Amino acid sequence: MTGGAALLVPGVQREPGGPEPDTSFGGFVARAAAAGRLVVQPRMGFGDPRRMRAGLERTKAAVATTVGTLTIDSYTRVGDTAAARAAVAEGTALNGYPIATHPAALTRSLLDGVAGPGFPVQVRHGSSRPEAILRALAAAGLDATEGGPVSYCLPYGRTPLAESVENWARCCELLASLVPAPRTPHLESFGGCMLGQLCPPGLLVALSLLEGMFFVRHGIRSVSLSYAQQTDPAQDAEAVRALRRLAGEFLPAAVDRHVVLYTYMGVFPHTARGATRLLEASARLAVRSGAQRLIVKTAAEAHRIPTVLENVRALETAAAAAALCERPDAPSPAGPGGAERDGADSEVYREARAFVEAVLELDEDLGRALRAAFARGVLDVPYCLHPDNAGRSRSFVDADGRLRWSETGAMPAVSFPAAGARASGAGRAAALTSDGLLAALHGVSRRYDAYGAPGGGDGAR
Repeated sequence: MTGGAALLVPGVQREPGGPEPDTSFGGFVARAAAAGRLVVQPRMGFGDPRRMRAGLERTKAAVATTVGTLTIDSYTRVGDTAAARAAVAEGTALNGYPIATHPAALTRSLLDGVAGPGFPVQVRHGSSRPEAILRALAAAGLDATEGGPVSYCLPYGRTPLAESVENWARCCELLASLVPAPRTPHLESFGGCMLGQLCPPGLLVALSLLEGMFFVRHGIRSVSLSYAQQTDPAQDAEAVRALRRLAGEFLPAAVDRHVVLYTYMGVFPHTARGATRLLEASARLAVRSGAQRLIVKTAAEAHRIPTVLENVRALETAAAAAALCERPDAPSPAGPGGAERDGADSEVYREARAFVEAVLELDEDLGRALRAAFARGVLDVPYCLHPDNAGRSRSFVDADGRLRWSETGAMPAVSFPAAGARASGAGRAAALTSDGLLAALHGVSRRYDAYGAPGGGDGAR
């Protein structure tokens, strides 16, 4: 086994017999938001415990308000613990931390003196069968992870949606029972990141909220709702504001919650300047729209897996951009465009609410409602090939850079051109060709790379 007991270091100090320090993930983000600080977080995972600890230490020491990440390896994600165990025994490099293979004592040692009230750590994985991962993180003294019955099923494999829903219902209740007071277990929905790009924001917002509601109905009292930066800054701001408002309308007031924004998850700019510009744009978007946490990407994303140092630079770059961005002190004024800027009556808000209400009408049990919604095509992720996805929806990037529907199938989408407009051809997208799809997939990358070229414009539009 790589690493070992030599990782032991002094732990977090507290008064003898006193309560354990509160290292809850959601509470940390809430305190940072109250202080006006954006929390920034890397994607980071290594199989070697020593290297994993070093990555957490460097993240903690960054000039930024940070939280740590333990990203889990691919074998553990799919439940192949035998392969993970063999890789650890042979010293084979893994693409993440095998938390269900390393003993809990070793993981506790890795975290000792690093994780604490001022630096919580989240486990990120990608599994539709997360029970072993949740048991392992709880045994290691952690309380935060992410995923969801839809978002960790449709994009990643062929697990039937019904099975994923059952797994996540059971595991939400398991996590709620395994994390002792005073800590509060935290679950982040990955629903706002479906396929990374080319999914119109109304559906992303709805999926994230629906998964958050699912978590709460199965015993979780602290959640985060996600949204991934897309093609148009104004539309993205609408989406984050809509997500915040819908969370207030549909989640119980007693539930701790925040919004997490992901720096663009699609094809990343190839130039360092373009990549940095896109990262800075995501930090400004987070601040101006009211997201409290940002998952960053690095300038190396288009070329290879980033190093720890590159991750730290990205954290510090995002934090610096956020610090220079003026925070909205009050809601935008009423009047032309004012309500839409707040997400109150925006197109994204109306569309997302239509999706949520359509799903909730299908069944009182949210798990059954989600299964029925996909079976009937009420929810339908564009370009998703999972057998339980209807596959009749399509999207396109319009002339203004906004993501819109070109085909909606059975979905109650409201941004699709009205019947009269379709009949006259107004606002209708041309059939998407393979060249058109590639252009859409590379559009953000090319725009931000052009900014870095001689004579290029502002990639942030």
